[in-house]
Amino acid sequence: MACWRVGTERPRGAWAPAGRRRLPGLLLAALAQLVALAPAAAGPVPPAVAGLPARAASAPAEARPGVPGRPRIALVLSGGGARGLAHIGVLKVLERARVPVDLIVGTSMGAIIGGLYASGMEASAIDAEIRRVDWDGLFANRVARPELPLRQKEDDYAVTPALEVGLRDGELRVPLGTVSTRGLELLLRRYTLPVAELRDFDRLPIPFRAVATDMETGRPEILAHGDLALAMRSSMSVPGVFAPTELGGRLLGDGGLVDNLPVAVARSLGAERIIAVNIGTPLQPRESLDTLLGVTAQMINILTEQNVQRSLARLDAQRDLLIAPDLGRLTAADFQEAAAFIALGEDQAAQQWPALRALALPEADYRAWRAARGDFSTPRSALARVGFSGSDQTRPERYAGLLESQAGERFDVAAAERDVRRLAAAGDYTRVDYQLLPGADGDSLIFSVEEKTWGPNFFRVGLDFSTDFSGRGGFNVKLLHHRPWLDEAGLSWRNLVQIGTEPGWTSELRRPLGELASPLGGWFAALAGELGREEVLTYAGAEGGETGRIRRTRSRLGLDLGQPLGTLGELRLGAYSERWRDRVVVASEAFDGLRGGITRRERGLRLRLAFDRLDFASFPQAGWRARLELAAGALDDQASTDRRQSFTRIEAEGTQAWTLGRRHVLTLSGRLLASGHGRNTGQGLDALGGFQQLSGYKPGQIDGNQILFGRAVYYARLSPTALTRGLFAGASAELGNAWRRREDIRLGDLRSGFSVFLGADTGLGPLYLGLVHAPRGDTGLVLRLGAP
Repeated sequence: MACWRVGTERPRGAWAPAGRRRLPGLLLAALAQLVALAPAAAGPVPPAVAGLPARAASAPAEARPGVPGRPRIALVLSGGGARGLAHIGVLKVLERARVPVDLIVGTSMGAIIGGLYASGMEASAIDAEIRRVDWDGLFANRVARPELPLRQKEDDYAVTPALEVGLRDGELRVPLGTVSTRGLELLLRRYTLPVAELRDFDRLPIPFRAVATDMETGRPEILAHGDLALAMRSSMSVPGVFAPTELGGRLLGDGGLVDNLPVAVARSLGAERIIAVNIGTPLQPRESLDTLLGVTAQMINILTEQNVQRSLARLDAQRDLLIAPDLGRLTAADFQEAAAFIALGEDQAAQQWPALRALALPEADYRAWRAARGDFSTPRSALARVGFSGSDQTRPERYAGLLESQAGERFDVAAAERDVRRLAAAGDYTRVDYQLLPGADGDSLIFSVEEKTWGPNFFRVGLDFSTDFSGRGGFNVKLLHHRPWLDEAGLSWRNLVQIGTEPGWTSELRRPLGELASPLGGWFAALAGELGREEVLTYAGAEGGETGRIRRTRSRLGLDLGQPLGTLGELRLGAYSERWRDRVVVASEAFDGLRGGITRRERGLRLRLAFDRLDFASFPQAGWRARLELAAGALDDQASTDRRQSFTRIEAEGTQAWTLGRRHVLTLSGRLLASGHGRNTGQGLDALGGFQQLSGYKPGQIDGNQILFGRAVYYARLSPTALTRGLFAGASAELGNAWRRREDIRLGDLRSGFSVFLGADTGLGPLYLGLVHAPRGDTGLVLRLGAP
């Protein structure tokens, strides 16, 4: 494969993005930046509009032919987030009325819809594509979970991935945007591919301009050249939602901050008649201003509405036409209401039918105008090369062997999009995009990446909390740390620190041993260690009361040789040494164990095969997960008469999830443990019990060396909320038991447990409030934050 790397295109300026500032001043800095933009938006005519740069102020170089004497018509589309989807309905009516459009100027969502129409897409095609978009997936911060490496998937069970912060140069930093635009950029890239070679927007089927905001100067930036998809995306960089883009040495934010309805831009480009479509977000009533988020949103709306009013004042009542759809209570975030937005835009434009017909062409002339837009699609030759740009510390070319796009093969847009997701799944980049650049010897496919600016140390925080409302419970704070790319080979360091009732620290250094030549290539070595402490309750059998309390400290050290198995999972083979030290804190006369200190030490070899294709770590809706682990070695046990003995252990577990209908989910899980030694002496080294682990029994109450366990869980998604992925109501039925010796196993001894619960997948982890019952155990309430 011909693979090459293009130097970074991100010059370093003096302006420090919000994500690089200290966390306590982050919000104030963002507000201050918005306020600083207000003076630029408050003057009678924005300087960058009144005196446009030469490349933007001049009329299009190649004016489209038209009917002699016909006025030059410009379509001006405002921003407004999801509300901008109403523009599609307006375009449909313009086509029905046979109104020719000679120029399009758009801001934010208006730039996106206008840019697609300017690129040659018909209104009906835009409508059809928009209705097919999965908006939840489009703005997801990560690629779909089944496509992630196993290491990232396993982190999800320890700490929720909802929020990541970074540490750089001694400062805490956060991402510049709360929502990823990777899916949106891929969508725009695909739609504009037929005109990708046209770097001058005057040469598009309809001349086009996008308006963005220079975040350093607060002045409008009129985009007339370059990468059309990136220009459209740059115009829509809603502050605090989408990260700004770096383009031509400028940091560009949402154009709505300074010119949300760019009438003056259209006029400066020679427009004689303007059709302006204003769908901006209206100001909110006082009852919506009782939160910091509400006040911040209102502040942005005020800035936007001020410049919109100045633009409206520039319209000529005799020559120009204003279309302002009444979108009711639909908001800029209601992307799921795309069909409603399009219908409302269509209805409002239809009410202007007489005025639109006054601008219409005869049918033959309109057909000629549409034909003059031309077909800009060109056949693609084989790729001459595949390269990468934008990286400073990481090595994206290391993943070249995993990509479907290869030099010597024809370009395939679907393959390129899958390759973008593969690169994004590595977790190193905040943005991944591609460009297809023509050359004398063929096209070059360049994957451009943007490394996370809030690293190189990344942190996620989670909580574990549980109580049975009878005085028993626990509370732990978890901190997950990841430091990737410690060297050019990709050495990384991962730490999980837990503070609370069960303090612990797990650390792993992992280093690739070669290039990723294929999805099944890329061996790695991993050195891992673990320290921890917990208190273990002992019981007088599965139905007896407490007999004692043990304080257990544990340590583990292991070295593995591993092989990734694509996105399915990974295989590991290694050696390990594990040590437990138990000290009896409280013991009754019924306590079954040594009352002094007990030390156990296990050394052996381990083979681990793990797969994970669940779509969510908590409350999955589809997919499966499986793990098989084989271990063999020697055990030193002070509690055994045979102090040193060999052992073998087999452990397997799996989960399968199905969605039934639209909201109903069924998951089946199972676990098997078969241990060939007697290390378990009734002190909870391997055990069942607790919420959905044999509900109605105490955690660790049923212990043994041999375990059989199965669980069926049903839940229905009630509704999504602002702070959760969804609310769920469900029930579980569990069956299982534990035995000391293999010959003691009897299926007739299996115990049952049941639960009904309300749950939520929150930003801190899965939350459950449940009623538990076991026919041979207890009935009670459980409140739990964290995986069962």
